Amino acid sequence: MWGFGGRYYWGLGGGGGDREKAGGVVVVFVWMSSQERHLTSYVQLYGSLGWNSLVCHLQFLNMFFSDKAEPLALEVLGALIKEVKIQPCPVVFASFSEGPKACMYKLIQVNHSNLLVCPAYCGYIFNSCPVDFTSDLGSRFALHPSVMNISKPPRLASGIVNGIASGLDALFLSRFESQRAEYWQTLYSSIGMRVLYLILCTDSDDLAPYHVICNFAQRLQDLGADVKSITWKGSSHVGLYSVCII
Repeated sequence: MWGFGGRYYWGLGGGGGDREKAGGVVVVFVWMSSQERHLTSYVQLYGSLGWNSLVCHLQFLNMFFSDKAEPLALEVLGALIKEVKIQPCPVVFASFSEGPKACMYKLIQVNHSNLLVCPAYCGYIFNSCPVDFTSDLGSRFALHPSVMNISKPPRLASGIVNGIASGLDALFLSRFESQRAEYWQTLYSSIGMRVLYLILCTDSDDLAPYHVICNFAQRLQDLGADVKSITWKGSSHVGLYSVCII
Protein backbone atom coordinates (compact mmCIF):
# COMPACT_ATOMS: atom_id res chain seq x y z
CA MET A 1 0.00 0.00 0.00
CA TRP A 2 2.84 2.42 0.85
CA GLY A 3 4.99 1.88 -2.23
CA PHE A 4 4.88 2.89 -5.88
CA GLY A 5 2.92 1.59 -8.85
CA GLY A 6 0.40 -1.14 -8.20
CA ARG A 7 -0.98 -4.28 -9.78
CA TYR A 8 -3.90 -5.31 -11.94
CA TYR A 9 -5.76 -8.50 -12.78
CA TRP A 10 -8.79 -9.70 -14.68
CA GLY A 11 -11.62 -10.24 -12.19
CA LEU A 12 -14.09 -12.55 -13.85
CA GLY A 13 -17.42 -13.49 -12.31
CA GLY A 14 -21.17 -13.45 -12.72
CA GLY A 15 -23.15 -14.22 -15.86
CA GLY A 16 -20.61 -12.61 -18.20
CA GLY A 17 -17.52 -14.38 -16.90
CA ASP A 18 -16.31 -15.64 -20.29
CA ARG A 19 -13.89 -13.03 -21.61
CA GLU A 20 -14.38 -14.18 -25.20
CA LYS A 21 -18.09 -13.38 -24.98
CA ALA A 22 -17.87 -10.18 -22.95
CA GLY A 23 -19.96 -7.20 -24.01
CA GLY A 24 -17.43 -4.73 -22.62
CA VAL A 25 -14.66 -4.04 -20.11
CA VAL A 26 -14.86 -2.07 -16.87
CA VAL A 27 -11.46 -0.83 -15.69
CA VAL A 28 -11.79 -0.51 -11.90
CA PHE A 29 -9.38 1.80 -10.02
CA VAL A 30 -10.07 0.74 -6.44
CA TRP A 31 -9.62 2.49 -3.09
CA MET A 32 -6.26 2.18 -1.39
CA SER A 33 -6.89 -0.40 1.33
CA SER A 34 -9.23 -2.60 -0.70
CA GLN A 35 -8.61 -6.31 -1.17
CA GLU A 36 -9.89 -8.69 -3.81
CA ARG A 37 -12.76 -9.79 -1.58
CA HIS A 38 -14.00 -6.17 -1.37
CA LEU A 39 -14.40 -6.08 -5.15
CA THR A 40 -16.33 -9.34 -5.51
CA SER A 41 -19.76 -7.69 -5.53
CA TYR A 42 -18.74 -5.23 -8.24
CA VAL A 43 -17.05 -7.85 -10.40
CA GLN A 44 -20.10 -10.09 -10.13
CA LEU A 45 -22.46 -7.21 -10.90
CA TYR A 46 -20.54 -6.21 -14.03
CA GLY A 47 -20.23 -9.88 -15.01
CA SER A 48 -23.98 -10.41 -14.70
CA LEU A 49 -24.42 -7.59 -17.22
CA GLY A 50 -21.97 -9.21 -19.62
CA TRP A 51 -18.94 -7.04 -18.79
CA ASN A 52 -15.46 -8.14 -17.71
CA SER A 53 -13.53 -6.29 -15.00
CA LEU A 54 -9.90 -5.21 -15.16
CA VAL A 55 -9.17 -4.42 -11.50
CA CYS A 56 -6.31 -2.05 -10.57
CA HIS A 57 -4.94 -1.87 -7.01
CA LEU A 58 -2.91 1.30 -6.43
CA GLN A 59 -0.07 2.38 -4.13
CA PHE A 60 -0.19 5.38 -1.78
CA LEU A 61 2.91 7.18 -3.06
CA ASN A 62 1.52 7.38 -6.59
CA MET A 63 -0.40 10.44 -5.41
CA PHE A 64 2.86 12.30 -4.78
CA PHE A 65 5.06 10.78 -7.50
CA SER A 66 2.80 10.82 -10.55
CA ASP A 67 5.61 9.51 -12.74
CA LYS A 68 5.56 6.30 -10.68
CA ALA A 69 1.91 5.77 -11.64
CA GLU A 70 2.68 6.05 -15.36
CA PRO A 71 4.26 2.58 -15.79
CA LEU A 72 1.13 1.00 -14.30
CA ALA A 73 -1.03 3.15 -16.58
CA LEU A 74 0.98 1.94 -19.59
CA GLU A 75 0.57 -1.69 -18.53
CA VAL A 76 -3.19 -1.31 -18.07
CA LEU A 77 -3.48 0.47 -21.40
CA GLY A 78 -1.52 -2.36 -23.03
CA ALA A 79 -3.91 -4.92 -21.54
CA LEU A 80 -6.87 -2.94 -22.88
CA ILE A 81 -5.35 -2.65 -26.35
CA LYS A 82 -4.78 -6.41 -26.43
CA GLU A 83 -8.35 -7.08 -25.31
CA VAL A 84 -9.91 -4.68 -27.81
CA LYS A 85 -7.85 -6.13 -30.65
CA ILE A 86 -9.07 -9.64 -29.81
CA GLN A 87 -12.67 -8.52 -29.57
CA PRO A 88 -13.70 -4.89 -30.15
CA CYS A 89 -15.86 -3.81 -27.21
CA PRO A 90 -16.74 -0.68 -25.21
CA VAL A 91 -14.57 0.35 -22.24
CA VAL A 92 -15.69 2.12 -19.04
CA PHE A 93 -13.41 3.54 -16.34
CA ALA A 94 -14.76 3.12 -12.80
CA SER A 95 -12.83 4.94 -10.03
CA PHE A 96 -13.11 4.89 -6.25
CA SER A 97 -11.69 7.41 -3.77
CA GLU A 98 -8.10 8.33 -4.71
CA GLY A 99 -8.20 6.13 -7.84
CA PRO A 100 -8.29 9.06 -10.31
CA LYS A 101 -5.19 10.69 -8.76
CA ALA A 102 -3.22 7.51 -8.09
CA CYS A 103 -3.48 6.19 -11.65
CA MET A 104 -6.51 6.92 -13.80
CA TYR A 105 -5.61 10.47 -14.78
CA LYS A 106 -2.18 9.27 -15.96
CA LEU A 107 -3.88 6.62 -18.08
CA ILE A 108 -6.08 9.32 -19.62
CA GLN A 109 -2.97 11.37 -20.44
CA VAL A 110 -1.12 8.40 -21.94
CA ASN A 111 -4.14 7.37 -23.95
CA HIS A 112 -4.72 10.87 -25.32
CA SER A 113 -1.10 11.02 -26.44
CA ASN A 114 -1.21 7.60 -28.11
CA LEU A 115 -4.80 7.55 -29.41
CA LEU A 116 -4.76 3.76 -29.42
CA VAL A 117 -8.01 2.68 -27.76
CA CYS A 118 -9.93 5.95 -27.61
CA PRO A 119 -12.75 4.76 -29.93
CA ALA A 120 -13.59 2.06 -27.37
CA TYR A 121 -14.27 4.46 -24.49
CA CYS A 122 -17.91 5.00 -23.67
CA GLY A 123 -18.04 6.25 -20.08
CA TYR A 124 -16.66 7.02 -16.64
CA ILE A 125 -17.99 6.07 -13.20
CA PHE A 126 -16.80 8.16 -10.22
CA ASN A 127 -17.62 6.56 -6.85
CA SER A 128 -16.72 8.72 -3.80
CA CYS A 129 -14.45 10.78 -6.02
CA PRO A 130 -12.76 12.74 -7.46
CA VAL A 131 -10.98 13.87 -4.30
CA ASP A 132 -9.45 17.32 -4.41
CA PHE A 133 -5.64 17.32 -4.41
CA THR A 134 -4.77 19.64 -1.50
CA SER A 135 -1.66 20.15 0.59
CA ASP A 136 -2.88 18.00 3.50
CA LEU A 137 -3.81 15.12 1.20
CA GLY A 138 -1.21 12.75 2.67
CA SER A 139 -2.22 12.93 6.32
CA ARG A 140 -5.94 12.91 5.57
CA PHE A 141 -5.69 9.76 3.45
CA ALA A 142 -3.11 7.95 5.55
CA LEU A 143 -5.16 8.12 8.76
CA HIS A 144 -8.62 7.70 7.28
CA PRO A 145 -10.56 4.60 8.48
CA SER A 146 -11.23 3.57 4.87
CA VAL A 147 -7.45 3.27 4.39
CA MET A 148 -6.38 1.75 7.72
CA ASN A 149 -9.44 -0.54 7.94
CA ILE A 150 -10.00 0.42 11.60
CA SER A 151 -12.37 2.97 13.07
CA LYS A 152 -9.72 4.76 15.17
CA PRO A 153 -5.96 4.40 14.55
CA PRO A 154 -3.75 3.75 17.62
CA ARG A 155 -2.01 6.86 18.96
CA LEU A 156 1.47 5.55 18.09
CA ALA A 157 0.43 4.64 14.55
CA SER A 158 -1.22 8.03 14.14
CA GLY A 159 1.99 9.79 15.20
CA ILE A 160 4.16 7.79 12.82
CA VAL A 161 1.79 8.10 9.87
CA ASN A 162 1.24 11.80 10.53
CA GLY A 163 4.99 12.35 10.53
CA ILE A 164 5.49 10.52 7.24
CA ALA A 165 2.52 12.14 5.54
CA SER A 166 3.34 15.61 6.82
CA GLY A 167 6.88 15.20 5.58
CA LEU A 168 5.59 14.30 2.14
CA ASP A 169 3.21 17.27 2.20
CA ALA A 170 6.04 19.65 3.12
CA LEU A 171 8.41 18.16 0.57
CA PHE A 172 5.96 18.57 -2.28
CA LEU A 173 4.22 21.77 -1.18
CA SER A 174 5.78 23.78 -4.00
CA ARG A 175 4.57 21.23 -6.54
CA PHE A 176 1.02 20.74 -5.26
CA GLU A 177 -0.63 23.55 -7.19
CA SER A 178 0.91 22.60 -10.52
CA GLN A 179 0.03 18.94 -9.96
CA ARG A 180 -3.46 19.90 -8.85
CA ALA A 181 -4.03 22.00 -11.99
CA GLU A 182 -2.74 19.19 -14.22
CA TYR A 183 -4.96 16.66 -12.41
CA TRP A 184 -8.22 18.59 -12.83
CA GLN A 185 -7.39 19.67 -16.38
CA THR A 186 -6.85 16.03 -17.34
CA LEU A 187 -10.15 14.92 -15.81
CA TYR A 188 -12.03 17.65 -17.66
CA SER A 189 -10.21 16.89 -20.91
CA SER A 190 -11.93 13.50 -21.00
CA ILE A 191 -15.13 15.16 -22.27
CA GLY A 192 -13.44 15.42 -25.66
CA MET A 193 -14.28 11.75 -26.21
CA ARG A 194 -18.03 12.47 -25.94
CA VAL A 195 -18.54 9.80 -23.28
CA LEU A 196 -21.11 9.38 -20.50
CA TYR A 197 -20.46 10.12 -16.82
CA LEU A 198 -22.03 8.47 -13.77
CA ILE A 199 -21.12 10.13 -10.46
CA LEU A 200 -21.97 8.37 -7.18
CA CYS A 201 -21.44 10.23 -3.91
CA THR A 202 -22.72 10.77 -0.38
CA ASP A 203 -23.69 14.00 1.35
CA SER A 204 -21.65 13.09 4.46
CA ASP A 205 -18.28 12.14 2.97
CA ASP A 206 -15.44 13.55 5.09
CA LEU A 207 -12.71 12.83 2.53
CA ALA A 208 -14.41 13.58 -0.80
CA PRO A 209 -16.62 16.54 0.19
CA TYR A 210 -20.03 16.68 -1.41
CA HIS A 211 -19.52 20.22 -2.70
CA VAL A 212 -16.29 19.24 -4.49
CA ILE A 213 -18.00 16.40 -6.33
CA CYS A 214 -21.04 18.55 -7.12
CA ASN A 215 -18.79 21.28 -8.53
CA PHE A 216 -17.02 18.66 -10.65
CA ALA A 217 -20.32 17.35 -12.02
CA GLN A 218 -21.59 20.86 -12.73
CA ARG A 219 -18.37 21.81 -14.51
CA LEU A 220 -18.62 18.72 -16.71
CA GLN A 221 -22.18 19.68 -17.61
CA ASP A 222 -21.15 23.26 -18.34
CA LEU A 223 -18.54 21.89 -20.74
CA GLY A 224 -21.25 19.91 -22.54
CA ALA A 225 -20.85 16.47 -20.97
CA ASP A 226 -23.72 14.01 -20.43
CA VAL A 227 -23.69 13.54 -16.62
CA LYS A 228 -25.87 11.49 -14.28
CA SER A 229 -25.34 12.11 -10.55
CA ILE A 230 -26.71 9.95 -7.71
CA THR A 231 -26.37 11.01 -4.06
CA TRP A 232 -26.81 8.81 -0.99
CA LYS A 233 -27.47 10.16 2.49
CA GLY A 234 -25.46 9.16 5.53
CA SER A 235 -22.95 6.85 3.84
CA SER A 236 -19.23 7.09 4.65
CA HIS A 237 -16.35 7.49 2.22
CA VAL A 238 -16.19 4.43 -0.10
CA GLY A 239 -19.06 3.06 1.95
CA LEU A 240 -21.40 3.11 -1.01
CA TYR A 241 -20.48 -0.47 -1.94
CA SER A 242 -22.57 -1.60 1.02
CA VAL A 243 -25.69 0.17 -0.19
CA CYS A 244 -25.47 0.45 -3.96
CA ILE A 245 -25.01 -3.22 -4.91
CA ILE A 246 -28.51 -4.65 -5.28
